[in-house]
Amino acid sequence: MRQKLAGRSSRTAPKVAVLKGGPSAEREVSLSSGRECAQALRQAGYEVTEIDAGRDLPERLADAAPDVVFNALHGRWGEDGCVQGLMDWLGYRYTHSGVLASALAMDKSRAKQAFREAGLPVVESLIADRDEVRARHVMAPPYVVKPNDEGSSVGVYIVHEAANSPPQLSEHMPARVMVETYAPGRELTTAVLGDRALGVTEIKTTGWYDYDAKYKPGGSTHVIPAEIPVEIMHACHDYAVRAHQALGCRGLSRTDFRWDESRGLDGLIILEVNTQPGMTPTSLAPEQAAHVGMDFPALCSWIVEEALCRD
Repeated sequence: MRQKLAGRSSRTAPKVAVLKGGPSAEREVSLSSGRECAQALRQAGYEVTEIDAGRDLPERLADAAPDVVFNALHGRWGEDGCVQGLMDWLGYRYTHSGVLASALAMDKSRAKQAFREAGLPVVESLIADRDEVRARHVMAPPYVVKPNDEGSSVGVYIVHEAANSPPQLSEHMPARVMVETYAPGRELTTAVLGDRALGVTEIKTTGWYDYDAKYKPGGSTHVIPAEIPVEIMHACHDYAVRAHQALGCRGLSRTDFRWDESRGLDGLIILEVNTQPGMTPTSLAPEQAAHVGMDFPALCSWIVEEALCRD
């Protein structure tokens, strides 16, 4: 297998390989992100090859011979440290976070521990067997059950306070799941670019902010800037940057919050950090970048240039 140590070449336009698709439950979202990023990078003057990431990825990359790999994958394998490890082994520079930060962020339990150690607010949680969660309430309702290592609200169950019986989890749920205290309130999110928080968006939806609400047309509304007190805005900025740093993230990340306004600052908690946020022009992180004057091609260019500058 031919290896290539990626670095800026003598060409006027650096060569970028955009990874998209992949085998995860979020394949369709990744295909959209990758397509939009590739188009934006071409507009910005880069030479772009789009690669639907599969088992032949090393050979496809060897043929493309990129200066940098733009990772537009979502979900398992693409953002859990696996493809990052492959890129390290093959010697390519690549965008977004590295192996450890990606693996930590994808493992919700370990990420929460990192946040606690950094003094950041999270809800109580535990890891339990799927069958035990089906048989009894392993935590006093209300609570939420979710896979410990999936993203984009895949497989989320909300058990309300008045629930008489435990949730009947799908067979598609993993054998071990996370159960966490339900956090009421408004859905907020903050993107971090490098060491800078871009803004705060409130996400409004008629129900739980699940996969359909995130990705189907009309599923949710984004309010930017969020109509919140200055104290909460500053706290979101601060917490998002500190969470980004606690996990060791690079490039772009996005931190999701719940805020119970009846409790003021005490009602603001971190849900999770996404190291591979959605990357279409209307996705949350690009919307925040646009709000501070960075259009989509400029955002994609920044991400590429940051990766090219790494040692």
